[in-house]
Amino acid sequence: MRVVIADPPAYTPPYDRALSAALARHGADVELVTSRFRFGDVAAPQGYEVRDWFYPLSSRMGGGRLRLWVKAVEHPLGMARFALAKPDVLHVQWLGAPEMDRWLFRPRSPAVLTAHDIIPRRTLSKTVMWRALFERFDRVVVHSERGRGQLVEFGLDEEKVRVIGHPVFRSNVDRADDGRTALCLGLIRPYKGTEDAVEAVLRVDGARLLVVGDPRVPLDGLQRTAGNRAEWRLGYLPDGELRHALSETTVGLFPYRAEIDLSGALLQVLGAGVPAIVYDIGGLGEVVGRYGAGAVVPPGDVAAMAAALERLIGDADTLAAARAGAERARDELTWDASAEAHVQLYREVA
Repeated sequence: MRVVIADPPAYTPPYDRALSAALARHGADVELVTSRFRFGDVAAPQGYEVRDWFYPLSSRMGGGRLRLWVKAVEHPLGMARFALAKPDVLHVQWLGAPEMDRWLFRPRSPAVLTAHDIIPRRTLSKTVMWRALFERFDRVVVHSERGRGQLVEFGLDEEKVRVIGHPVFRSNVDRADDGRTALCLGLIRPYKGTEDAVEAVLRVDGARLLVVGDPRVPLDGLQRTAGNRAEWRLGYLPDGELRHALSETTVGLFPYRAEIDLSGALLQVLGAGVPAIVYDIGGLGEVVGRYGAGAVVPPGDVAAMAAALERLIGDADTLAAARAGAERARDELTWDASAEAHVQLYREVA
């Protein structure tokens, strides 16, 4: 079976490449169609081909308005090239420019979409556009039952929406944490709720916060508030430094707002055998709750997050149970299991 995995804007290279490699191990002939990742190195392809068909100029530019203009010019050219691909199944991870793709994306092969963010935040209000785009896919994959419910409520047929759990990004780290370090991991954006993590840590005697990620918001005020209770390792960290940070972590904090379904950063934390405390939004609470891999607290409830943190770092048995839950997630949420589920789905539509 020939499968094209498509992520034109290269939003999720770790996911794209891990899934492509797992599908190749299951016998699929896989091409990943994407663009150059702007923020660091990516995994070398293992058993699949990579085609950087999108954004040859803008992916090499810095931030700013000029890059967005160049990207807008490049997008139709990439889509024209993309239209020539005729796999058995086309599996889109992200649409590069939904407003343009409403007119440009006309798949000539059976097509699957993974709705990583259900409906992306920036275009959430454009319901007519999204209904038109969803119609062009034979199946839509989500990572949680809550996400499935959202799309059915949006108007998609129940049979069209399938839940395939997001695998963990497994890593083997030498545990060297001090028993009191909470981690915030990943791109620092407004919906990540970093200010809630700072407040929760400040409420717990002896706790410290480690923030690892590339900031997309000003942090000066938050850094002053956290003072010496927080350490900030800012920028896009290479794998070795990321593993080192995970080895120092006692528990991950995910005080996200209800704008996403699941978090790749959460799956990195669980994949290192580290438990997490999450606000119960999207599928975050489903994963942590199903495996007992930490604690699930009401959205926006900083006091509950602080109380959960105090329990985990203050009681050795509670922490051990949460770590065992993270290990269960590592054992069950594998890329091979995900690939199996995807191949089954592809056979339905091919």
